[in-house]
Amino acid sequence: MGVYNEQGALVYCLLHYSEGLGESEALAMPPKSGQDSGGIATARRGRPSANGPLANRQKLSRLPSIPSAQASDMVYVVGGWSRDDPSCPVEQFCTQHNEWKMSAPMIRHRGDTGVCSLGGLIYTVGGYDDVTCMSSVERYDPETNTWSGDVAPLSAPRRRVCLLEMDSCLIALGGHDGVACVNTVERYNPKRNAWTKLPPMSRRRAGAAAAVLGGCLYVVGGTDGQMPLDSVERYSPLDGCWAMCPPMLTARENPGCAVFLDRLYVAGGRDELLLELSTVEKFDPEAHRWTPVRPMRSKRHQVSLMVFNGMLLAVGGTDGVTDLKTMEAYEHETNSWRHFGSMKSKHPGGHIALVKPF
Repeated sequence: MGVYNEQGALVYCLLHYSEGLGESEALAMPPKSGQDSGGIATARRGRPSANGPLANRQKLSRLPSIPSAQASDMVYVVGGWSRDDPSCPVEQFCTQHNEWKMSAPMIRHRGDTGVCSLGGLIYTVGGYDDVTCMSSVERYDPETNTWSGDVAPLSAPRRRVCLLEMDSCLIALGGHDGVACVNTVERYNPKRNAWTKLPPMSRRRAGAAAAVLGGCLYVVGGTDGQMPLDSVERYSPLDGCWAMCPPMLTARENPGCAVFLDRLYVAGGRDELLLELSTVEKFDPEAHRWTPVRPMRSKRHQVSLMVFNGMLLAVGGTDGVTDLKTMEAYEHETNSWRHFGSMKSKHPGGHIALVKPF
């Protein structure tokens, strides 16, 4: 992967640099077939690379150490809208050329939208265009680089809705309907192109985060419209009920959330004082408790958290002063974070999507 500085300029080509070439030689070399770095959202359609993680630790001590990925992997960052930057970009990481490129824009520009992949496609659900909340849903096909709007809408308009995939369906949790935060939960079945209601959450939540662990859905934090929440709920599809879990160590609005090494990691967000956070914590479902993790290098409100090629990545967000293009990777062995390059564009209110093989 080409690593970009904050202005989006290509700085290093790690794949060749790791083989002992100098920086100038590395930049001059084309990427090898079947090699790239990690990124954000991926669609794996080829065979796994036989190459292992980069090994030369001394030469790469200042640089991201990136495991090999498949030749056809694709990486996407979707949406984000603000008055300062109304372009609402969609970015794809192009493995063939080791660079980011722009993809087709969404049909309607929207921020605070839910983003998730399902069946090799990317869905954007709800959102806000700085005038109204939306109920509409759009679907992106990476094969044709086109968006379509022929997807059933939510039951009601919602922004800051939390969206994830579970059991081959999309689950939309909470959000703000333009008047108040809601506890509504809906499930989208792509075969029927229809949304159905699930039991509502115990708390009203907008800007929450969620992940699936051990067959159960965990939703964390968010805001009830009055203040950020530290509460956590777990939904079991077997009994169709929500149950409260131990609260987080810190209240978090718009945090990132992902399952990593059988633990639920939550990072960043904004606290009760509306201060952006760099703190991170993890939940052990067996011990039923939260423990702190080394903070990120940057404060990140509206951060996206995901696992790619065995690494936990924190992508984008805002530090309270500027919207961030940078990414960080978490080193479990050393309990530390390191810089992992940058996107070309800022994505305020946008999200990442991991496209798995279908």
